[in-house]
Amino acid sequence: MTSGAEKLASGFGISGDRPEYEVNYCFGRQGPIGLVKETSLAELFHRYADILWDEGHHKYNVKAFIGELDEILLGARFSTFSQDLLDNLIGALRKRGNSNATINRKMAALSKLLRKAYKMGDIHSLPEFRRQKERAGRLRFLEAEEEEALFREIGTRSELFLKFSIFLVDTGARLGEGIGLKWNDIHEGRVTFWITKSGRSRTVPLTSRAKQVLRELKDRAPGPFADVDPQKYRAAWNAAKIDAKLGDEADVVPHVLRHTCASRLVRGGIDLRRVQMWLGHQTLTMTMRYAHLATHDLDMCVPVLERHLAS
Repeated sequence: MTSGAEKLASGFGISGDRPEYEVNYCFGRQGPIGLVKETSLAELFHRYADILWDEGHHKYNVKAFIGELDEILLGARFSTFSQDLLDNLIGALRKRGNSNATINRKMAALSKLLRKAYKMGDIHSLPEFRRQKERAGRLRFLEAEEEEALFREIGTRSELFLKFSIFLVDTGARLGEGIGLKWNDIHEGRVTFWITKSGRSRTVPLTSRAKQVLRELKDRAPGPFADVDPQKYRAAWNAAKIDAKLGDEADVVPHVLRHTCASRLVRGGIDLRRVQMWLGHQTLTMTMRYAHLATHDLDMCVPVLERHLAS
């Protein structure tokens, strides 16, 4: 009798009751150069996670993504990851309420893992990953009075977390970049982030209050924020958010500090290329999310439109 798990796995094109088998594969005319054994997403992640992803929050997210995909497949084993299998996974995520942006993040992790598995001979074919079209969502950032209220509440819970928040909003750093900062990364009023999402380092100058924060934390080692626990920081943030009357704002998460930094640069007249360099975006497309804030760039259009009034 077929179990529910076997039926679901069968629906994804994977047999749940066949024995493990091996498939010869070869390239060119050299003949078989290896064997492909059935594997699972969980096994592949365990095998290659430390090679593909650095320790930190991003790796933690990737682990959750791959774990969810493996759970949808009921831990099924495969030697080929077919296009139908991929399409069914995307359909299952959409039924769970995942947005296209969320699906794209999960598929990026899956693609990276499968490409490594294919290169190492663990699977003998790859599907085509097509990026889902994302809608431009609302970009949330903090106004000055919101920052003041939120930071005041954070400060009542932890002076260290307050200083960390100030540093993040004035540098545009991600949480992991701030936590990974070492003292020798700070030199002559500038800070260099080596551990970044893009894998590329960047250096930005420090504001006066960011410098003051670092001076007050000079006795901490190996870096000013090395002992910040991301989970405890988020817990304090969420509690402070409620007391600051921002509890209904789902978008007010710690990453909003990075958006706030970017929005202040753009609204202050800094061109998008410099903002791209400041944030460490790989492409200008990512920075263009803030382009609508550069309203001053359109001010020169008004005199052109008004010329006919003077004639």
